[in-house]
Amino acid sequence: MKKTALHNVHIKHGAKMIQFAGYDMPLEYAGVVSEHLAVRNSAGIFDVSHMGKFWIKGDYAADLLQKITTNDVLKLREGQAQYTCIPNKEGGIVDDIIIYKYDKKKFFVVVNASNISKDWNWITKHNTIGAEIENSSEKISILALQGPKAREILQQVTSSDLQSIGSFEFVTTKVGQVKDVIVSATGYTGAGGFELYCYDKDAVALWELIMKTGSAYNIQPAGLAARDTLRIEMGYCLYGNDIDDSTSPIEAGLGWVVKLNENNNFDSKELFSVQKKNGVVQKLVGIELIGRGIPRSGYVIVDEKGGKLGTVTSGTMSPVLKKGIGMGYVKSEYADVGTIIFVQIRNKNIEARISKLPFITK
Repeated sequence: MKKTALHNVHIKHGAKMIQFAGYDMPLEYAGVVSEHLAVRNSAGIFDVSHMGKFWIKGDYAADLLQKITTNDVLKLREGQAQYTCIPNKEGGIVDDIIIYKYDKKKFFVVVNASNISKDWNWITKHNTIGAEIENSSEKISILALQGPKAREILQQVTSSDLQSIGSFEFVTTKVGQVKDVIVSATGYTGAGGFELYCYDKDAVALWELIMKTGSAYNIQPAGLAARDTLRIEMGYCLYGNDIDDSTSPIEAGLGWVVKLNENNNFDSKELFSVQKKNGVVQKLVGIELIGRGIPRSGYVIVDEKGGKLGTVTSGTMSPVLKKGIGMGYVKSEYADVGTIIFVQIRNKNIEARISKLPFITK
């Protein structure tokens, strides 16, 4: 099992560890609710170094990305990031990723931890045009400083003006004594904040600096459990749960990252065009329980007569709303906000409603 550069730090903080995507990762420290609320109300710090990190460079870098992703890389400015997905030929999603543009010949791509080998093989296979690609997944660490106090904390240890970094923008700067840190206004919590990319050798120093500086703000280390509850409250998709090789980005509500212009020539472009025009059979929706319970992944969604409408893909007890919430696919005619549905929990049909996403506002 692989370990991130921060593994000993997690053990020192008393983290409960689990295996995830081949890595020994912190599930929780003080507890998922405590960590969740710290991120919502002040600040939390996550180790997400298990994510995949690829460089795509050279004269044909943009051409390769334009060929394999659904969004429009040509619209990116230098210092800007873009959420997008890699489609397959059957209308499914190979992975959802973030692309960072340094300049017209240099891009940084972050992929899901469970898909590193799969994505690398996919990109390599489609690189028939001579782009330079490099897998740096085991050389670079990622720290996610998230929460409403994140900027205030980080600003104390860098001379860069963080206020000038807009959403999905980034700079390469010095943080404390650590040089060449990518500071990106991105995250997976909906609470605001930054993701910090550094070399593995600098990860511990960067973590300890942020924890020390953030102590006055009651910063907490946070694990994968809180990362999951936070993203569900925001309605963010998790690969392997809410999206996968068999789900269309149109079905998943990600049609906004599918750009059907002359600049793109990705797999399933024609199919996505038809889906955007004619609609889809199923849609990913927010689910809010009216009755007591938690809509867990795999639970069946039914109508008032017990007829199957779909399946829950993600669910939790919301620490903020203090009720069961989740996401799942239902037949499109039942996808309107406010529609009453039922989730089968322990052989009981628990009343629920289709909810607008996100479940909470930032």
